[in-house]
Amino acid sequence: MTQAYEHGYGCGSRRQEDEPQRHESEEPEALGRVLVVDDDEVIRQLIAVNLTLEGFEVDTAVDGQDCLERVGEVAPDVITLDVMMPRLDGWVTAVRLRDDPLTQHVKVVLITARAQEEDLRRGEEIGVDAYLTKPFDPAELIRIVRELAGAESA
Repeated sequence: MTQAYEHGYGCGSRRQEDEPQRHESEEPEALGRVLVVDDDEVIRQLIAVNLTLEGFEVDTAVDGQDCLERVGEVAPDVITLDVMMPRLDGWVTAVRLRDDPLTQHVKVVLITARAQEEDLRRGEEIGVDAYLTKPFDPAELIRIVRELAGAESA
C-alpha cells in the first residue's frame, strides 16, 4: 500500500513516482519455500492455503516417502511434517532428513495429535525445530513457519 492510500487520499491522487517500478511479469518475492507433508488431504490443503496466502511458496507431499523423494527438487526452507502417516511416518522421515547432509539444515515442524511428554522428548532428540499439536491455530503455524524461515513478522 502506498502512502497516498494509507493517509486516505482519494483515487487518482497517487502519482506515478509514488509507485515502485515493477514489470508486469515480476511477482513479489516469496517469504520462503515450505514443503507441507500430511496424508490427510484436508489438513494438507488447509496448511498449504494458509501459508500461500501469507506469501510462502508451497509444495505438498502425501507422506514421508513422498517427502523424501521430493525434498531435493523442492529445496524447502521449512517442512511441516505430520507424524502419523502410512508408508513412512513423520518420526522416521525427520530422522532421515537430519541424517542426510543435503537436508539436515532444513527446518522441521512436527504436526501431530500426539502431545505426550515422551513425544516432545523424542522430537527434541531427533532435532526437530518446532512441535505443533492438532488441532492447531493456523495463526500459530504461520508464526512458527515465518520464524523458522527467517521471514520478518507482519
